[in-house]
Amino acid sequence: MDLAEVAQRSTVFFFYPRTGEPGKAAGPEWDAIPGARGCTPQSCGFRDLHREFTKLAVSVFGISTQETGYQREFVTRNHVPFELLSDRDLSLTRALRLPTFEYPVERGGPPTLIKRMAWFVERGSIEKVWYPVFPPDRNAEMVLAWLRERGRVLEFGRGEVKLA
Repeated sequence: MDLAEVAQRSTVFFFYPRTGEPGKAAGPEWDAIPGARGCTPQSCGFRDLHREFTKLAVSVFGISTQETGYQREFVTRNHVPFELLSDRDLSLTRALRLPTFEYPVERGGPPTLIKRMAWFVERGSIEKVWYPVFPPDRNAEMVLAWLRERGRVLEFGRGEVKLA
C-alpha cells in the first residue's frame, strides 16, 4: 500500500503494539508494560465507530508490526471493516522514528512493537497526533470528537454555521 497516496485524503492511522490471540492470556509481563494492554479494545473502538468516520469521509487504517496473515485473521474474527497494515519489516517505524518498545513475540511479527498512538493525516501532512493514548478503548471516540469539532471550526471559518 502506498501510504503517501492514502495520506493525501482525510485518514486516521492508529498504531498499536499487537492484538491478542483468542484463548491465550497475554501474561503478567505484558500487563506490566505501560500502554501495552488494550490493542483489541482500541481496534474494536474504531470498528464500532467506522460508520461515523465514513460519514465524515475519513478513512481508517490500523498499523502494527504483526504479520499480515495474523492481522487478516483478526479482521475476520472481529468483523473489522477497514484494513490493518503490517510494518513487520519496520520500514515505516524506522523512517518516521515511531516510539517503540521490545517484547518477545512467539508468533505474529518482530519483537519491536509500536507504542499506541493515532494520527489524523490530510493532504500529505500529519495534522494531529494522539500520544500517548489512554484509555485505548476510547481512542476512536476521542479522534471522532476532534474531527467533528474541527469540522465545525472549518465550517464556521467559511462563514457558515454547521453543527451536525
